[in-house]
Parts: sequence; C-alpha cells; structure tokens
Amino acid sequence: MELQLQHLSKRYGTKRVVDNINVNLKPGVYGLLGANGAGKTTLMRMICGVLKATSGDIRLNGKTMQELGEEYYTHLGYMPQNFGFYPDFTAREFMLYMAAVKGLDKKEAKLKTEKLLNMVNLYDVADKKIKFYSGGMKQRLGIAQAELNSPSILILDEPTAGLDPKERVRFRNLISDFAKEKIVILSTHIVSDVSYIADTILIMKNGSFLLQKPMTVVTEDIKSKVWEVLVDERTALEYSKHFSVVNLHHENNMVRLRIVDENAPTVDAFTVEPSLEDLFLYYFGEDAQEEK
Repeated sequence: MELQLQHLSKRYGTKRVVDNINVNLKPGVYGLLGANGAGKTTLMRMICGVLKATSGDIRLNGKTMQELGEEYYTHLGYMPQNFGFYPDFTAREFMLYMAAVKGLDKKEAKLKTEKLLNMVNLYDVADKKIKFYSGGMKQRLGIAQAELNSPSILILDEPTAGLDPKERVRFRNLISDFAKEKIVILSTHIVSDVSYIADTILIMKNGSFLLQKPMTVVTEDIKSKVWEVLVDERTALEYSKHFSVVNLHHENNMVRLRIVDENAPTVDAFTVEPSLEDLFLYYFGEDAQEEK
C-alpha cells in the first residue's frame, strides 16, 4: 500500500494554501503538525476528495484518483475536524446509517457496528441519543464510523481537540489499535499527542513541508539548540522578550527557563535533550506559543 502526493497544490486566486507537496506514504502513523493556517486541513480534504487540487496528482499504488474512480474511496476512512452528527440519532442508529452510506450490506453493517461500538467503549450507551454524549464520546464515535469500511487509509483531522487529558490518552490508544497495517494521517497542533503514537513527523508551514522525518530522529537538527538556565525573575522576564521560551518553572526565588535558540542565552546555560515540542517552537516561534 502506497499513497503518493505528487506536486500537489491548492490555490485560491493568488494565494497558495497547499504548495507543491511531494511525499510517499506507506503503512504507519504520520503526525501532521503545523500552526493554524498551515494548510493541514486543506491537504487532508484533497486526499479525501472533498477538495479538488489545483495541480498535481494523488496516486494510490501508482494509479491516480481519477483512474481509480469510486474504488479510491473504498480505501478511505475520514474523521473531519468538525464532524456532523445527527443529535437525535442513537450511536447505533448513526453507525448503521453511515454503513448504508458507505455501501455495506445490512448483515455486515450490523456486525461491524456492534464490533466497533464495543472497541470504542460505547457499547453500553449505544442506544443513548448522541446529543447527550460528551465531547470524548462523540470523538470515539467519529473514529468508529471512519473504521466502518475497514479502510487502508485513515485520515484524522484534529481528533483530540477539546478532550480532557484522560480522553486524549484513551483516544491515542484507540488510534494505535486501529493503525495496524494502515496509512494513518493524524493532523493536530497538540504536539504531545503525536509524540506518543507517530512513526513519522510531517511539519507543515505556509502550505509546504518543512520537514519529513522518522520520529526517532526528528529532533536531531536542534540537538544543540535547546537550553536550560536558572535566573532571577527580572532576568527571566527579559529573556522571555528576546528568546523562544518553551517552559518556565519557579524554584524558590528563581526561575528555570527552557529556551530554544541557535546560541546560548548566557554562559550559565546548558544544553538539554530536545523534545518534539521544542522542535515545534523552533519552527513556529510565536505561532507555536499561541497554538499550545
């Protein structure tokens, strides 16, 4: 299984929202990171056929979307950022409805519905109306419907947005369970979610990929650019104005700062092991601070 994006672009007038994307995706979990407006959602909508590319090709196993026609969509499972539920449907009714939309026969639809509702821990509330569900329950129902047709490509746009920490952990575990032998593209600006489950990181800015690297080596480029230093509160305030501060922690009357910068902020600073969050701040600066 291989999904190829070749010179893929999307333009609105003179504005390029997605700009000449080239990547070959094989089974695994891809964390698509970027600040709001980076082009992540537009890219995912093009992959799902919701938006038409201005130029370039999307190929599955060497054949374009156009060549494959309806067959292409049988490989897709999509959970958009703002998923539209029917509030007066129960979860079971909604799953059976989505199964019909996806072309599953009644017997298969019923079997898959029961199995998936159990997998996402909604079986006991399957006959409860969706309007009474929490945000986390709706998100779990969203990934369940995306899995109905057993897709080989799973597209998840901001799936953990708005969830509390416990629900986010549960959802990350679900994604890991569903990800076996699939191409999973997980778009988010919650860096910690990606760091736990992604095999490969794709960082997107202004419609282009700045970086495509395996999770195991993704922070190598900033290995000597993350610093910690212990300073007084006045100095901490000054450093915050001039450096990208990832984190600050008050210790007695002092402040420990974690800073991402090309050079040491002071002779007393020492380098520390970089994290994915450090890398995100390195590329996005103030945009990253606003997103967190």
